[in-house]
Amino acid sequence: MPLRRSILFGFSLLVGLGTFARGQDRSYLPTVSPASNEPDRAWQLIRRPKDVDVSLFAAEPRMANPVAFSIDAKGRFFVVETFRLKAGVTDNRSHMEWLDDDLASKTVADREKMTRKWLGKEAESYAVEHDRIRLIEDRNGDGKADHDTIFADGFHEIATGIAAGVLAHKGNVYFACIPDLWLLKDTTGSGKADVRKSLSTGYGVHVAFLGHDLHGLILGPDGRLYFSIGDRGLQVVTKDGKVVSNPDSGAVLRCDLDGSNLELFATGLRNPQELAFDNYGNLFTVDNNSDSGDKARVVYLVEGSDSGWRIGYQYLEKPVSRGPWNAEGLWYPAPENTGAYLIPPLLNLSDGPSGLTFDPGVTLMPDRFKDHFFLADFRGGFAQSGIRSFAVEPNGASFRVVDSQQPFWSVLATDVDFGPDGALYVSDWVDGWDKTGKGRIWRFSDPAKVGDRAVKEVQTLLSAGMKDRAISDLAGLLGHADRRVRQAAQFELADRAALEALPCGPAVRAETARDRLVKVVTSKAVSRLERLHALWAIDQMGRRSGWLPPIIKTLLADSDPEVRAQAAKCVGQATLSNPAERASLAKTLAAMLRDPSPRVVHFAAQSLGHLGD
Repeated sequence: MPLRRSILFGFSLLVGLGTFARGQDRSYLPTVSPASNEPDRAWQLIRRPKDVDVSLFAAEPRMANPVAFSIDAKGRFFVVETFRLKAGVTDNRSHMEWLDDDLASKTVADREKMTRKWLGKEAESYAVEHDRIRLIEDRNGDGKADHDTIFADGFHEIATGIAAGVLAHKGNVYFACIPDLWLLKDTTGSGKADVRKSLSTGYGVHVAFLGHDLHGLILGPDGRLYFSIGDRGLQVVTKDGKVVSNPDSGAVLRCDLDGSNLELFATGLRNPQELAFDNYGNLFTVDNNSDSGDKARVVYLVEGSDSGWRIGYQYLEKPVSRGPWNAEGLWYPAPENTGAYLIPPLLNLSDGPSGLTFDPGVTLMPDRFKDHFFLADFRGGFAQSGIRSFAVEPNGASFRVVDSQQPFWSVLATDVDFGPDGALYVSDWVDGWDKTGKGRIWRFSDPAKVGDRAVKEVQTLLSAGMKDRAISDLAGLLGHADRRVRQAAQFELADRAALEALPCGPAVRAETARDRLVKVVTSKAVSRLERLHALWAIDQMGRRSGWLPPIIKTLLADSDPEVRAQAAKCVGQATLSNPAERASLAKTLAAMLRDPSPRVVHFAAQSLGHLGD
């Protein structure tokens, strides 16, 4: 073996030995830093309120270069690690001679062809480093990781982007890694994915800027998968031949859990890295700024909306930097925003928005954080970075941001989420913009809530799942204080109701799931949220069966304006093949445009658009 190769091999083996022994694929050994006392020093520098403790959950060499993570119902962490940053994924600021070709690119194949054109044989160096998912566990329950495996790697083609999104749900792991949206499964319990399926491909038609990737995976209250992409753009041809294209701005998309029915939900964004729903099914993101004096933006994501950004603005300098983006104030909130064709942001907030999550209801956070969003603000240095919090309150059919704070600071946060144990977890890049081979996850909690019964109950409910619960028990959980529990019960009831609707479905019992859902949604004795989860379950059932359940039509006249609004929204998502039914519903929705509630008017108008009236 040549001396240089021998030295490199020995170095790689030494650096990677710890992870190698924990089950890493022997075919790929990236550089991962060894254990050190650095996390102990970092822990002392993290700023947090006096009533919140912070502890280290995991650190290098158990993980490195963490971009995003997801925690499943059993408390296992699926951590996305990147090794392709600047080693397979580049930035057109380093290749400005590519710019015209890059902006002209409309497909992933165009981008790869362009890469090979400009790099020649050197393009093969873009297919060396892998991005991957690491599975990290706390098996003894002491609050610290004690086991890890490489759940999936091998993502290293020339066209592969930085892996940037992951969602674990009921044994499925959804993974966002340009150019694909992947479905991964571990069917053997080995801690490694043995099933790997591309649900859709065609994301990332431009080189654009580093980090403008496929990410933001989250389950919506309608049971669909939502995700986002930066202005690297997309052109996806679905399995049924439909073309979903948005090449020149960032976007939010959604699809069913099997990848079918893919559609654009919102466009005109620059780099919306993470998405979060509130308790009422409203979707939010915080979109990145373009470094030209503009500011990052809290965005209420309305279906069909355009937020105004186009990738070409990034390269305009004269007569105004970023062209119309700055000249017309398209990044300003109302009323300063002059773009009549777009929905303005709610507020300019943060400098490097990354991870985003919403309080699920039952947590180990102090009560003052109820109904708040938590935002990772990544600025390239730990001293200037951390976790912001804010809430929203109604403002007409939209919202305004209130109570903006910086509760947890001096940590270079890439993602943030709540675990089933109620703690708030934050992934830490450690320092700088480049790979360090290091990475940490910190755990934040209120010590006064240790042993809280409600938190323990949520942890038990989520871990056990809903599959074996009686219909009456599931219905009771629709009003639970924790949204994760409510949603899990809703999804199980929707699954059972959809099966009952099939000709070959189970024999009718004394009470069906559909019966109980109708009973809950029409009851005035239960909470608003309980009724809404029942409504969303009924809507899920109807969409799967290809019809509009009659009870949704009835709810268009409900006394609760939020129920009316949600029912109006459901009508626009339904399959309505009968012309007479469509005409009747259009007439009802048109009358609802005079409703005193702005939200009712908004969703009625939106559904009229879907109906083509």
